[in-house]
Amino acid sequence: MEALTGTTPAGWAVENPHAAVDLVRDPATNRINPVPSSPDRTDFVGRLPGISAASLGDPSFMAVHKVRLPYICGEMANGIASVPMVQAMAKAGLLGFFGAAGLPLHEIEKAVAQLKATVGDASWGSNLIHSPQDPDLEERSVDLYLREGVTRVSASAFMALRPSIVRYACTGLKTAPDGSIIRRNHVFAKISRVEVAKPFLAPAPDNMLAALVEKGQLTREEADLARRIPVAEDFSVEADSGGHTDNRPLTVLLPAILTLRDEMVAKYGFTSPIRIGAAGGLGSPGGVAAAFAAGAAYALTGSVNQAAIESALSPAGKKLLCQAAATDVMMAPAADMFELGVKVQVLKRATFFAARASKLYELYSRHDSLESIPADTMKALERDVFKQPVAQIWADTEAFFQKRMPHEIEKAYREPKHRMALVFRWYLHFASRWAISGEAGRQADYQIWCGPAMGAFNQWAAGSFLAPPENRTVVQIALNMMHGAASITRAHQLRTMGVDVPQQCFNFAPRKFAE
Repeated sequence: MEALTGTTPAGWAVENPHAAVDLVRDPATNRINPVPSSPDRTDFVGRLPGISAASLGDPSFMAVHKVRLPYICGEMANGIASVPMVQAMAKAGLLGFFGAAGLPLHEIEKAVAQLKATVGDASWGSNLIHSPQDPDLEERSVDLYLREGVTRVSASAFMALRPSIVRYACTGLKTAPDGSIIRRNHVFAKISRVEVAKPFLAPAPDNMLAALVEKGQLTREEADLARRIPVAEDFSVEADSGGHTDNRPLTVLLPAILTLRDEMVAKYGFTSPIRIGAAGGLGSPGGVAAAFAAGAAYALTGSVNQAAIESALSPAGKKLLCQAAATDVMMAPAADMFELGVKVQVLKRATFFAARASKLYELYSRHDSLESIPADTMKALERDVFKQPVAQIWADTEAFFQKRMPHEIEKAYREPKHRMALVFRWYLHFASRWAISGEAGRQADYQIWCGPAMGAFNQWAAGSFLAPPENRTVVQIALNMMHGAASITRAHQLRTMGVDVPQQCFNFAPRKFAE
């Protein structure tokens, strides 16, 4: 790509997407070539204005959220999307979400305090994950965010609208002098299904609003205003991502949600923009460019940021990610929804986690209790997977749940199969923690949530300054993704206007950008 700079007209135009170009016909070859725009030129057949990374998405995204690019560094659970990561994004004028999912409330509270003290007026957010097994944590997280003035949350794993998210979205609603409705709090709904997106694209249900008013959690004025707007105005359409995913192609899912958005706007007469962003599978500038070409208002990356220096993943885990190919991922049982057979997408390279977790689910499906598992199988589990007696795991598990959710222990004593599930979930839970802490002797059990985007990024970055993990900063990843997408978009524009664009122009090479 860089060899084309200054050597061909198309190469120059793609390398400088911000510059306007005139399109002129070469009388000798009859080809159309781009040349620097000049007001005195009379032989042009068209004019192509300059574009920038900021012009790729919905301009209202940057205006509402006060950022310089339509791009988000998504929340990665257990604090992998760390405070330093969100700080770096905010300092660069970009939006990042803290990975609050899986953390106890006091750790979330500590992270919020750090961010409030260090990023000033810059925009940032935190994750609010649906917690069906611990709904009280969900409500207390909303209490914390409202109390501390966290004005942006990424709502993930919600399968239906919940009072917690409605309370957060509608608190602080008021009218502007022109009669429009001003939001204090912004919900970014992360969705992968049309049926889940639909209630977030509609006003909150009357019965839910009435109940919140009766409890004193919303004012009547807030509830009245809530009936005129959708619950969320920003939607992160999650395709084939790391962690929880439906493995859906972005080219199928994004157009479906865009169509649904237009239908809901027509139905309810909403006047404020509703932004549909793209997430999942975005591992190179070409992928990001494709998302914007399909109509995305913004791009959200996840897996690729786990290998950034600001990520809380251990150096050993980052090294594994930097070696991954797009095919080095697979689905494995999820810790939080183990009994339901729900799966998450994880890294399979150099780790046995997925195979071992799948074996545990197989045993859970076939047996009614720990005691019914054959003795030789149990011995192998204790030796190779748990690396300690099951009795010790149960003692630790019982102590943990007695403090947080004692009803789980009561159920375990009533139902031996549930006790088995809690023991098996111990392994799934700690496998992700070992990957974060870099637990010695446990690398073969690392659970690293990862989608094929990681492999796409590694292939694109190979041989460049972004190849070594020590050079991967979350901001350089963001700037390369977005400026690269602008360059590729310019190449596509030129080609559609008849310019003979070399194929190399569609492969943006990584480079260092001023932050």
